[in-house]
Formats: sequence, structure tokens, C-alpha cells
Amino acid sequence: MRLGTATAMAVVGIEGRPVRIEAVLLRGLPAVTIVGLPDAAISESRERLRAAFASAGVAFPSCRLTINLSPAGTPKAGTAFDLGIAVAILGAMGGADRYAGSVVMGELGLDGSVRRVRGVLPAALAAAKGDGGGMVVPLGCGEEAGLAGVEVAEVWHLAQVADAMGVPCDPAPDAPDCAEADGDGPETPPDMSDVRGQFEARHAIEVAAAGGHHLLMTGAPGVGKSMLAVRIPGILPPLDVEQAVEVAAIASAAGEFAGRPSTVPPFASPHHTASAAALVGGGSMPKPGAASRAHRGVLFLDEMPEFPTSSLQALRGPMETGRIEIHRARAAVTYPARFQLVGAANPCRCGNYIDAPSACTCSVRDRRDYFRRIGGPILDRFDINVVTRRLSRAELAMSAAGEPSAAVRRRVAEARERQRARLSRTPWAVNAQVDGTWLRRHTHLDDATVRGLDAGMAAGRISMRAVDKVLRVAWTLADLAGREAPDRDDVDCALTLRAREGFHGAT
Repeated sequence: MRLGTATAMAVVGIEGRPVRIEAVLLRGLPAVTIVGLPDAAISESRERLRAAFASAGVAFPSCRLTINLSPAGTPKAGTAFDLGIAVAILGAMGGADRYAGSVVMGELGLDGSVRRVRGVLPAALAAAKGDGGGMVVPLGCGEEAGLAGVEVAEVWHLAQVADAMGVPCDPAPDAPDCAEADGDGPETPPDMSDVRGQFEARHAIEVAAAGGHHLLMTGAPGVGKSMLAVRIPGILPPLDVEQAVEVAAIASAAGEFAGRPSTVPPFASPHHTASAAALVGGGSMPKPGAASRAHRGVLFLDEMPEFPTSSLQALRGPMETGRIEIHRARAAVTYPARFQLVGAANPCRCGNYIDAPSACTCSVRDRRDYFRRIGGPILDRFDINVVTRRLSRAELAMSAAGEPSAAVRRRVAEARERQRARLSRTPWAVNAQVDGTWLRRHTHLDDATVRGLDAGMAAGRISMRAVDKVLRVAWTLADLAGREAPDRDDVDCALTLRAREGFHGAT
């Protein structure tokens, strides 16, 4: 009996876990048995393997073939194990142990080709923490795996692998043309100079970007809420190398990696019919949701009251903690989700109340019920609320081109740098992450301002969480102004930015 082995990597969440693949040829009728709790895609690999071996000119074993994936308790899913199983089988057939110590990943086509798979970067990051044996990946995945600093070999046909192991096979075909899908580079976010007017909303967006605050915009349809939201990544500071690789690992686990990491903060905008699993991740074998794909970027929820209530409530924890924990019978995973939530909503179902109250067909109760669909706990987690109004023809005619994103980004970057210096000895990076204990210890306000906040809490107008959020925004306003600490004007401005006033749909 000869045992063939290979090492693959199971991607659970965004974490790679080594899987040892063992193949043994036994006496008995020809059959292929895969054990070790494989999912349906892995169980179906036996048919892909037979066809791929035939296409590569390798005689498939005509005996009982048993394949074991160890440890059995590690969740395993997807077609990325195909190439590793093929290497183990070739080893059991007498092939040289050419890929010992290397992580092997790839899907086999019926023509013997090796195809790209998701999760290469998380697997490479896990391999880099191991013995450093390198990786064997499909053609086109080498740059992705190389981001982890491991030695990478690319293959495009099973005949290459068989030939390297000394197993008789047909000549490998020439490498296919693997043009980079992202050859033009990452898409540049739209510029803020396209926005005319909306000075209050522009200021609110700048404050939100500077401090990483969650933002809710309310206004009639067509006033520019979505137009403003999609421009926020353009005023955020670019990601550093570590952050870019972290974001790329999430995209790789979701099967959305574009070929190379981007320094532009991500932007995710799920449709309002999205389920809770689509927003925060899930499934029997959990995959990242929109919240994780927006990690270190912007999660934009347009038509927010139209989202299912259960979907919105699933964001309550991640908005505060910056992570998502998903528990399933076969796996428990944790996804990073340090996103900046930007919501957009109409003031009522017909959308006319703010700009054309006489044309509004909604009652006061209808307006309140419409916003209650978002839920008080979610509304309370927004640091900044702004009402956007439709510009008149005169205002449009007089409004010049807005300030470009580059100028706003410079101010935001300077404010972020002040926060980074102030919070250097803490676990936080931006004001929106700072906890209440630190805020109350380091924010020194005059007695009148303190009495005003206490009166608001006593009257039930604001909660303790709301006070903390007001102080966080006040610190951001001070950072944008270059002050060492917030003053009374900053607190008053923060209260104004937080107030959901100007329409009866406020809660």
C-alpha cells in the first residue's frame, strides 16, 4: 500500500486552516471514496478528477481509492481541493513528493485545466504563518498569493503537475492568455466638485468622514442623497498596505478579489430587499456579507426604511463593535466589519413632506410609522443626521461647482492624524470608536454645557449613548478646526448635527 499526501487550505470565514489530504490505493472493485466530512462540491470532485486525468493522459487508478481530508472537524467546502486531491492521488500512484510542504489549491476542469478559486489570499496569509513551504495556485492567482509574502508557483493544467511528479502524461498545453481583468486599475470615486449646493450635507459628510461617524441623510427623492454618499470614499484617507491587504482578504474570501489590493476604501451598497444574511454574512458555510465587504470603507443603505426590519437590526452590534460573529452547527466565524454606515431615507412614503408639504398624502402617524421601520435602536446609533432639501432654480443657477474631493480629503486626513496622535496609546484609531469612559475622563466642558446635556437626559430627549456620540462628534469638529479639545460651540454644533428635526417623521 502506498500513501500519497498533499496539503490544502480550508477558508473558514477569512481564516485559512490547513487540511492534510491523504490518498491510498486498496484492493477491491474500482471506486472512489472521500471521507473527512466533505461538502457536496468536494464529493463531486471524483467525476472532475476522472475526466481531468483522462484529458492529461494519466491513467486513473482502476482499484479502490480512498481519500481522507484531515482533520475531519474542520469545515471544508468548495472546489479548491480538487488540485490537492489530484496531487495526493498522483503520489499514491508512485509520483515523486514534489509538492511536500506546499499548499495546493485549484479547481479542475473536465479538460484538465486548473481554474481560479476564491480564498487564495486568506489561505496564503495562513500559509505564511506556517512553515513557509510555499503555494501552488492556478494561473492568475500568483499575484494574489504573493501579497502574503510566500513563494508561489502557478499551474494551468494537470499535465504540468503530473510531469513534475514524474508520472507519465501527455504534454501540457500552452499557458492560456490570462489578461488582468483590472488592467485599468481601481475605479476612481466620483468627485465632490460635481455636487452643487447642499452645503449642510457636505459639511456633515466631511465631519462623518473625519471621525468615522455613522450618518443618516433624510430628504425627498432626487435631492442628491445617493450622489453625496457615493463620493464619501473619495474624501476618506487612502488605506495603508496592511489595511489594503486586510480588505483584499475579505474580497478574496467572498470571491470578489479583483487581482490586486486597492488603497481606495471599499463601498458596498446592497439593495433594500437584502436579507440579514446578505448584510452581515451567513449560510450553512458562512460567507462575508455587505457589512464585511465594506470593512474600512462605507456601507450605504439607500431607501433605508424599505429594508426588512430584521436585516437592519442585525447591524446593531457591528455598528458598535466593528465585528460580526456568526455561529452555525458546523462552523463559528468572526468577520471584521469596521464600516461607516451611511443611510438615506425619504421623509415619508410619498417623499413630499419636506419640500412640498401640501402635496404630501401621508398623515403624521404614517410618517412616524415609516421611520419606526428603521427602529429606535438603529436611529440612536447614528452620530450625525442631516436633512437635505431640494434646491430651487435660482439656487442651482447661482451655485458654482463644489469644492473638489482632494481639498476635502486633505482636511479629513489632517483631522485623522490628530486623532491618531491623541489615541496612539489606546486601542482606537478614530473618534467614532472611543468609548464613553475615555470621553468623560478627557472631555472638559464648562458647567453650562454639562447642565444642558444633563437636562436633555433627564427630559428623555437624549440617551447616555447619545451623549457619548455628541462628545465624539464634538471632538471631530475640534480636530477639523485644529483645536486641542472641543469647546461649547463644538458641542452645540454636534447636538445640531445629531438632531432629527425639520419633519414630523422624526422619532
